[in-house]
Amino acid sequence: MTLALLHTSPVHVPVFDALRDAGHPGLALRHLVHEDLLARARESGPEAVSGEIRALLAGAVADGARAVLCTCSTIGAVAEAESATLGVPVLRVDRPMAAAAAARERVVVLASITGTLAPTLALLAEEAGDRPVDVRTVVVDGAWARFEAGDHDGYLDLVAAAADAVTDADVIVLAQASMADAVTRTVTRIPVLSSPGPGLAAAAAAAR
Repeated sequence: MTLALLHTSPVHVPVFDALRDAGHPGLALRHLVHEDLLARARESGPEAVSGEIRALLAGAVADGARAVLCTCSTIGAVAEAESATLGVPVLRVDRPMAAAAAARERVVVLASITGTLAPTLALLAEEAGDRPVDVRTVVVDGAWARFEAGDHDGYLDLVAAAADAVTDADVIVLAQASMADAVTRTVTRIPVLSSPGPGLAAAAAAAR
């Protein structure tokens, strides 16, 4: 049972390996890391890299992947749309998180790059359906520069501080998988949701 994961940063590899070891023994992960996809999607829009994503996913399926998980929120919708043509499930890592958040009334979305906001908001709206949900967004100032500089601790500290500054919300959503470990650094009493755990669980089930 093999699950392919499409990443736009190598920092995700050990995160998902650890989650697999803790909760999904026997699941083989094949990591596909393509940092350039995010850079080009941010510059020209996610649809600009749809052809390359399609080719990468087709290659993963040809190599034996039973399902594919896209761990990048910015290109997740583009990847997910390929599921029908590939014949195997293609999941976006943030959908289970969004489904949980959309069940609440007041949601604050934290992101470190603005390009993640539109796909995340669209996903929340899709999961909420006709139910009214008040969604506010916060771009964590300076966080992405820390991430790009390789200062992962500094990045997570800024995200955690932004979460702790949130008031008047039922749930906080960490829009990017790279933010997940900030959950352990927060002191807020508001539930903070991240995508890797529930995303991998959904993909593991789909790969069975």
